[in-house]
Amino acid sequence: MGAEQPQHINGGFGKPEEEQYQHQQKEAPLILGLQPSALVDHVARVDWSLLDQIPGERGGSIPVANEELEHILNEVKTHILSTPEDPSPVMAMGGGSVANTIRGLVAGFGVPCGIIGACGDDEQGRLFKSNMCFSGVNLSRLRMKKGRTAQCVCLVDALGNRTMRPCLSNAVKIQADELTTEDFKGSKWLILRYAVLNLLVIHAAIQIAKQEGVFVSLDLASFEMVRNFKEPLMQLLKSGDIDLCFANEDEATELLRGENNSGPEAALDFLAKHCQWAVVTLGSNGCIAKNGNKVVQVPATGDSKAVDATGAGDLFASGFLYGLINGLSLEECCRVGSCSGGSVVRFLGGEVTPENWLWMYKQMQIKGLPVPDL
Repeated sequence: MGAEQPQHINGGFGKPEEEQYQHQQKEAPLILGLQPSALVDHVARVDWSLLDQIPGERGGSIPVANEELEHILNEVKTHILSTPEDPSPVMAMGGGSVANTIRGLVAGFGVPCGIIGACGDDEQGRLFKSNMCFSGVNLSRLRMKKGRTAQCVCLVDALGNRTMRPCLSNAVKIQADELTTEDFKGSKWLILRYAVLNLLVIHAAIQIAKQEGVFVSLDLASFEMVRNFKEPLMQLLKSGDIDLCFANEDEATELLRGENNSGPEAALDFLAKHCQWAVVTLGSNGCIAKNGNKVVQVPATGDSKAVDATGAGDLFASGFLYGLINGLSLEECCRVGSCSGGSVVRFLGGEVTPENWLWMYKQMQIKGLPVPDL
């Protein structure tokens, strides 16, 4: 790869941790994440001129071919915004929205979680597995296949906003007919991210999950995905199979674009008609959520310096789900989500550092929220 050698986050662990991890692999995860293709994120802080050169809108996420990914990574080294806090120009870590949420639930909240998907037998696949293993994620449902592991370049501007360009070309993935009932037995939640290329495996996973009495959570992915593939998304939402839906403000606005009222509140009402729980995150303005007739609005957690918005929504979902499975109120779930979402934006990438987990626990204590007993 033409870019400078990236820093790999979290390499491995010693014998006691390895034995504990192997024991965890035999237990059914409480929460399962479906990520058909394992993904490695390459995260870098760059100047705006690079963002002007690449296809697609700033702040969005559209797929690129492998050649384009290589080109962007080559260009990154001449557009780096270096800061004393950045340990390396480009950081590489296991990524993808679902993986970020699952890793956050395990590492930060101690919730047993696993991933269903596939990774390649290449360097990126080994990095993904190593990173997830280090956090204690159950990978017994992750199939290793011969081929390429998906990658994504995450470009962060001076304001902390991220632009993502995933490369799924020729990447290995799990197929719908490879899912089994055993994958879902004993679990309580399945979390998904909307992607039109994964519709077949998403529908297959939902069907098995419902047969096994597993709740389903859906993230709307990106405003571009909602805009370009709205019809199958609407069918999915109206099926009644989605129990919990997360959307950010841009995705919520895009969902009802063209209607008389297409703001976040209208989108929240729409989602709540079809899902038991609906959440719309509003960035620095916090979030709004609805469950039945109950509507709450919760501010963002203060004292959270935004270095990189990558993973903010994913880690919000980690905190919200932690609250939900522990019987917290709708408002408390949102407050935990606000704390966990705030923890990840303080550093590059979608993984929370140990220091920022401690920051999150302190914020939870200040708000009177139950801190996980790890």
